[in-house]
Amino acid sequence: MEVSRAMKRDWIATARTLSEALPYLQRHAGATVVVKFGGHAMGDSEAMAGFARDIVLMKQCGLHPVVVHGGGPQINEMLAKLGIVSEFVEGRRVTDEKTVEVVEMVLAGLINKRIVQALNAQGGRAVGLSGKDADLIVCEKALTWSRNPESNIEKVLDLGFVGEPVEVNPDVLRMFIKGDFIPVVAPVGVGRDGETYNINGDTAAGAVAGAMKAERLLLLTDVSGVKNAEGEVLTRLTAEDVDRLRASGVIHGGMIPKVETALGAIRAGVKAVVIMDGRQPHACLLELFTEHGAGTMILP
Repeated sequence: MEVSRAMKRDWIATARTLSEALPYLQRHAGATVVVKFGGHAMGDSEAMAGFARDIVLMKQCGLHPVVVHGGGPQINEMLAKLGIVSEFVEGRRVTDEKTVEVVEMVLAGLINKRIVQALNAQGGRAVGLSGKDADLIVCEKALTWSRNPESNIEKVLDLGFVGEPVEVNPDVLRMFIKGDFIPVVAPVGVGRDGETYNINGDTAAGAVAGAMKAERLLLLTDVSGVKNAEGEVLTRLTAEDVDRLRASGVIHGGMIPKVETALGAIRAGVKAVVIMDGRQPHACLLELFTEHGAGTMILP
């Protein structure tokens, strides 16, 4: 069968892309990359398969990916199915004893194993675990403060079993990496007295990346990155830039905890953090293996 010119052009373009990626493959060989996976891509089977294929390719190219995932929408769906009504304090969900059981079931069970299965289906060797395994993520109760705008008096909000990582023990992750596995971590932590804590997915990913001294932390979100006042994505920021943009109100709302996670990870030794749109096809590969990159890179 005669091969069309169009097909030949496509093959040449593919070969050229692979060739141009060589310097980046060499640069990142042996690097640990922590990827926070969440958002709408988790509920889309096609997007999940694409994400898994890219992670397995990263592993095949000599990188050491560690996946940390979220699961807020899936938790809400399960709570509704079980008829568990959440209590909210000033707009924040209280994670009581019944709720944290559902959180652990959904995160460490349903979602974690779906991601593991997707990675294995693409030829990877993935293993799922939570922050409770081998005391990977030790937590203390997260303290949240509320200020009365009239009296200016602050009070502590008790959100129940919501945890803040205070210690990460990455030896178990290094053991799996050494065995050529891809670790997939559910953001469920353990307290000093054996309590189970729900951890924000970004926070857990930042803590794991810091403990691993990762080359990169990739925060896959549903936004294209940090934007300036005109709505344009800022491709590179320093910690000082982030502080300035926060002070001026350009960084606000849901982006604030993400940049706080990024700065915390950098202070802990991560070389760079990228906030990027996980819905973009091959977002991780664009960031790591092309000059173009993806999203906003935050540097020390």
